[in-house]
Amino acid sequence: MGLLTFIGFLVVAWIVISVLFGAVGGLIGFLVTLLVWGIIGWIAGSLVKGSGYRTFENILLGLGGGIIGGILFRLVGVNTPDNIIGQMVVGVVGAVILIYGARALSGRRA
Repeated sequence: MGLLTFIGFLVVAWIVISVLFGAVGGLIGFLVTLLVWGIIGWIAGSLVKGSGYRTFENILLGLGGGIIGGILFRLVGVNTPDNIIGQMVVGVVGAVILIYGARALSGRRA
């Protein structure tokens, strides 16, 4: 439960910073961002688990996957793409790694 709490904290912090500094560009931008994170989480959950997770879990998984995927892609020297499809691929790869990593740490098997 600690990992989900941490990711939830990141989401709340991002929301607060976005609202305070106008980084999102309005409510529409924020909703689109949540939608993309949800799609990333749903795809990763469907690939690994077979049926996906709940909506909020998908959003958190998409956020965490995007962060982890971006870091890993940069570490191996691959430039992260600027288009939405490429960023979604990076997010899905990161989210799948996040799922397997969380399972390995918790000792849970698929």
